Amino acid sequence: MKLILTTAVDHLGAPGEIVEVKDGYARNYLLPRGLAIVATPGAEKQILAIQRAQADRAIRDAEHAQEVKEALEALENVKVAVKTAESGKLFGSVTAADIVAAIEQAGGPKIDKHTIAMSKGHIKKVGDYNVTVELAQDVKASVPVVVEAE
Repeated sequence: MKLILTTAVDHLGAPGEIVEVKDGYARNYLLPRGLAIVATPGAEKQILAIQRAQADRAIRDAEHAQEVKEALEALENVKVAVKTAESGKLFGSVTAADIVAAIEQAGGPKIDKHTIAMSKGHIKKVGDYNVTVELAQDVKASVPVVVEAE
C-alpha cells in the first residue's frame, strides 16, 4: 500500500515521504495512529504543507544556526504556565513541545521540538530551568525557562 508519512517513523522515513508498506502494517499501525495517510492525488497538497512546516523549523547552515542561537539566548520572558498542586508539583509535566510553544509565544524563532535537550526528561516542578537547544553539531543555545503556576 502506498502511503504518505505525516510524521517521522523509525526505519521507514521522514514526514512527507511516499513509502510502500505491507497492507497490514498500514491498516493496523500507521493509519490508526495518524502516522501516515493514503497516497491520493489530493494528498499531494498535504505533502507540500508538511514540507513547508519543516522548512520553517530547519536549520540551514552554520551561520543560520548562530543567528537562531543569538535570538534564543536574547529571550528573557520564556514562561510556561501550568496547573499545580499547592506543594508546587505539576499536574502532568512540561514537555519539549510546551517549551517550543513558550519560546514562540515569547517572540523567539520557530524550532523543532526534537532539538530541545532537557537534562532530566520532563519538568515536574515549578521553578527556573535552563533548557539546552541543540541547533547544530557544535551550536547549542541555553534558554532560561520559568515554570509557574497558572
